Amino acid sequence: MTTLTTGTPAATVTASGPRAPWAAVFVLARFEARRLLLRAPVLIAFSVYLGGTVWRTRTSWDGFPALQDADRATQNAPLLVGLAVLLCVNQAVLRSRRYDTDRHLDVLVVPPWRRTVAHLLSVAAVALLTGVCVAGQFTWEALKPGAVGHGSPGELLTGPLSVLLLGAFGVLLARLLAFSFAAPLLIVLLLFSSLLTTGPGNEGWTRWLSLTVGENTSTTLPSELLGRPAAWHALYLTGLALSAALLAVLVSGGARLRTVRAGVAGAVALTLVGAVAQAQDLSPEITEARTRFSVTPEKEQRCAERGDTTTYCAFPEWGARTDDWAEVLDGVRSLAGGTAQDRPLVVRQRVEARYGLDGDAAIDPSTRPGEVTVGTAWGGNRVPEFAVAVAGVLVAGTEAEAGDLCDGRMVTVMWLALADRPDPMSDLRRVRLDDSDAGSAVVLSQTNPLSMTTAQTEVVRELLRRPKDGTAAKVKAHWAELTAPRVTTDRVARLLGLDEPEAKDECG
Repeated sequence: MTTLTTGTPAATVTASGPRAPWAAVFVLARFEARRLLLRAPVLIAFSVYLGGTVWRTRTSWDGFPALQDADRATQNAPLLVGLAVLLCVNQAVLRSRRYDTDRHLDVLVVPPWRRTVAHLLSVAAVALLTGVCVAGQFTWEALKPGAVGHGSPGELLTGPLSVLLLGAFGVLLARLLAFSFAAPLLIVLLLFSSLLTTGPGNEGWTRWLSLTVGENTSTTLPSELLGRPAAWHALYLTGLALSAALLAVLVSGGARLRTVRAGVAGAVALTLVGAVAQAQDLSPEITEARTRFSVTPEKEQRCAERGDTTTYCAFPEWGARTDDWAEVLDGVRSLAGGTAQDRPLVVRQRVEARYGLDGDAAIDPSTRPGEVTVGTAWGGNRVPEFAVAVAGVLVAGTEAEAGDLCDGRMVTVMWLALADRPDPMSDLRRVRLDDSDAGSAVVLSQTNPLSMTTAQTEVVRELLRRPKDGTAAKVKAHWAELTAPRVTTDRVARLLGLDEPEAKDECG
């Protein structure tokens, strides 16, 4: 009798257990992230974003950025990427409905709520890429030799978080409204609401409900005076993004998951905490510090002597700028004559911070003999403006008296300020309000502006076209008369070897 024995069939190993669905989610997320990044709107948005960023950053702040301003400059451009992501991820979520493949996807190991998670992870990948771009832009600014100040992590996170939030809203919208026109309509509504919350005259707490909050000013303040709730705003955006993402998972079938329901509650609480905290009024400490920096800057500054005749006093973040100020001042002083060569000067940095970043109030000229004001911005037109301030103090004694000059001394001031510059004629146009080198004009300075008559402009223009050394010898030889009160422009022209100007000396 023969006994027939059959072996036990080999066990088939299948992907099962709690890890298998999540592995599928990550595979799907990689696929959707790659597909999202290759969509035409996202590619175009990133191209415009990167191209515009590179173009602006090459010459931004004339190579002398303050990093507390540079961090805010990274916020608006990513919104273009965010809107493109909102549109494209919304279409990606609706793809199965558009092609009528929902019934096929229902038999897969990945249920709808897990597919929603995969789409959200693809959005997170694009937000992370945006963060890399933001970090690159800020690092470029920080590595410039003229950079000063400190950036804020909260300000730098705003751009990437905006992309994440807009993408999460795109996914949520697709799960709530299965219509292709919903995403473009939401984009229009977002743009309209942004105009309402950030429009002119809206300086209240409601502006912080928008994605980014800019400042309509060119004023640069020390970092400790900004008073912007950047960290709370980043928390607010994080809470909004998490709320939208978890709600999308919830409405996709994840409602039975206790962790998702708890996460939604936590995300909403996070949003409320950030919204309430960012709406608080400016703290009394910052208000008092702004007044102190504006009224008594000498109490907040560090001073350093250069040689026996010049002292430079700057706020702590601007200590590295004293070398640039000294180069300009030494060039102006080298052309002066008489006692101006050895006159003690104090270059003091001043700022009007009492009105915050939205204030553009002028700085009053100093009445202290030998004190020259320099602002918190540098580079570009600020350089010849500082040179004019130095020359005005050397000629008139104080900034207040220099602002009242109307006689021929104005010719001496302008020649001293510009003769040592690499391109004097170009700087003459840049320092004048109308960008001209003919006729009368207002001359910009670090404090109150000065004024030039047509006759003075004619003489200065001719002097700047002549060799600097020859004119410098005449200036030093006739310094006392050139800087005497009520000296006429005609007299100054003759002393410097020029014919009298054709225009009438309007100052009399």
